[in-house]
Amino acid sequence: MGLLDNLKTKLNPAKDKVSGLAQQHGDKIQHGIDKAAKVVDEKTKGKYSHKIESGTGKAKGAMDRLAHKDGTGTGGGTDTPPTSPPPAGPPPTS
Repeated sequence: MGLLDNLKTKLNPAKDKVSGLAQQHGDKIQHGIDKAAKVVDEKTKGKYSHKIESGTGKAKGAMDRLAHKDGTGTGGGTDTPPTSPPPAGPPPTS
């Protein structure tokens, strides 16, 4: 058994516990994320609103993945990346 496998085996109970806590307290966690984002946005006078909104969305997405709310189960990093826009080509001719 390699070092990485050994580490995964030892961390699995902690991952399960964090997942359970995220499932139980997901609404409180998301409320806290929103509250923190609002405070930071007020302190920066809206200067970084777009970045704060983006970070808040990413934090909520990570919390949902921890709680397995997206239906992917435990997964192992096998999520497919989001689709990117098609490559730019010549403009269509009419």
